[in-house]
Amino acid sequence: MTALQVSGMSPNFALFMDMGTGKTKVTLDTIAMAFESRRVDLALIVAPKGVIANWGAEIEAHLPDRIVREVVLWKPSLTKAKRKELHSLYGEGHKLRFLLMNVEAFSTKKGVEVAKAFVIRWDTFMAVDESTTIKNRQAKRTKALCTVGRDAKFRRILTGSPVTKSPLDLYSQLSFLDPNILGFRSYYTFQNRYAVVVRRTMGAHSFNQVVGFQRLDELTEALDRYSYRVRKSDCLDLPDKVYMKRMVELTDEQSKAYAQMKHLALAKLESGELATTRNVLTQIMRLQQICLGHLTDDAGEVHDLTSNRLHELLDICDELQGKAIIWATWTRDIRSIASALRDRYSVQAVARLHGETPDSERQEIVENFQDRNSDLRFLVGHPKTGGYGLTLTAASTVIYYSNSYDLELRLQSEDRAHRIGQVNKVTYIDLIAPNTVDQKIVDALRNKISIADTILGEEVRKWLI
Repeated sequence: MTALQVSGMSPNFALFMDMGTGKTKVTLDTIAMAFESRRVDLALIVAPKGVIANWGAEIEAHLPDRIVREVVLWKPSLTKAKRKELHSLYGEGHKLRFLLMNVEAFSTKKGVEVAKAFVIRWDTFMAVDESTTIKNRQAKRTKALCTVGRDAKFRRILTGSPVTKSPLDLYSQLSFLDPNILGFRSYYTFQNRYAVVVRRTMGAHSFNQVVGFQRLDELTEALDRYSYRVRKSDCLDLPDKVYMKRMVELTDEQSKAYAQMKHLALAKLESGELATTRNVLTQIMRLQQICLGHLTDDAGEVHDLTSNRLHELLDICDELQGKAIIWATWTRDIRSIASALRDRYSVQAVARLHGETPDSERQEIVENFQDRNSDLRFLVGHPKTGGYGLTLTAASTVIYYSNSYDLELRLQSEDRAHRIGQVNKVTYIDLIAPNTVDQKIVDALRNKISIADTILGEEVRKWLI
């Protein structure tokens, strides 16, 4: 059976469909069915900032022409024109209203108030795209979305990777659908059922640590009643992925700074200052920054270090044919990379796609990049901005100038080029400083290991040395 047949008019349902397998179309087909049977008047679509604008194009591509629709994209600055747009959704007449909001809006009082007013006013179909953005049950936006969602007539969550770190990621996503969907009203009851938790002590600090999971067959069976799962390998004949590494040796200045930072981190470990995952990850990121050629000190001042990394990237680009995506995790590096590529090739050959890129320019950049006849060859971006929801199949080479420790970002950003429309093998190239945390991060991500879950206790020492 198809996803549409299985989900049908279920009030709560999860579409766990890999990127590029059609979960957006299934959602829009369901909304169309619900509207034409006069069950909904409003579709509230929530997605990450880098994804939500694409929904406008998807609506035009997949919604039947016979359905009269009005689409409004949320903007945090409620100008007079934007207020008029929002007010137009209150207009009478049999039309399907779409309100498109980025998930970040639900961290603001204004965004929550607007969403709640519309959901209460209309019979609403509410969908959260890339629902792992609400996996943190304590986040303000997660709580707000669950609250607003209670008044929606239909609820959907969409993601290809519902579990990015542990099965416990599922709890808040399912709570948005229905707090009772699996019979657990408490997160801790859910955790105790499916996780193995032990009490750890490190110095003066004590904490609970999840060391394993249990009854996962039971959880999977329970989920099957409320979800539809599609993997890309099950339905698409996509070319292979090819992985390569390019080693970048540290300069003398970097080696000295790295040794000093490692010594400091080990001292903090011995003193018990690295008792939390957050503190450990901070130290690892500082070590990684040195590998990239810059270092932020305790006062927040950034110091540049001589580095071979950018030179190596330019050498790789000289070897390439066609278009390439270059991902980097620091804005400082994105600017440097784009500037160097423009100097080497041309201004028209390079575009940046990250937090500083105006929303109004993002779709145009993507369309230009996807145009195989355009001069735009290199898309330099941050995985959090460009790594979700976008189709970038004009590139068959993806270069990771740097990686974060976030497995979800890596998986999402890889699949921007490896999805429907790709006709070539996709080559992924990681720039790596050998024998550093840089290499450990890449090895862990390629093995689909959640780094944040593996570096407490004695594992910290192994990472540092």
